[in-house]
Amino acid sequence: MEITYDTKADALYIRLRDGEFGSNMEIEEGIILDLDKEGCLLGLEILDASKRIPLSQLASVSVKMPLEMAQLTET
Repeated sequence: MEITYDTKADALYIRLRDGEFGSNMEIEEGIILDLDKEGCLLGLEILDASKRIPLSQLASVSVKMPLEMAQLTET
C-alpha cells in the first residue's frame, strides 16, 4: 500500500495493490476508485483533498494493523 499527496493538484492517492488499470468510477464528486480489468479495487483518489482533510492530517499517516499482520511484514 502506498499513500501519496500531490500538493499542486491537491490530490491524495491511496494505492491498495498493484495491477493493470481497467477503469475508474467516481463514487462521489472528487472521489474516484481505480479498478482493474476484473473490477477489483486498485486505488482511491481524493481530489481537493485539503478541503476534505485537514492539512495537519495529510502530513501524517498512522498505520494500524492486527499484531499477526505486523509480524508478517517483518520478514
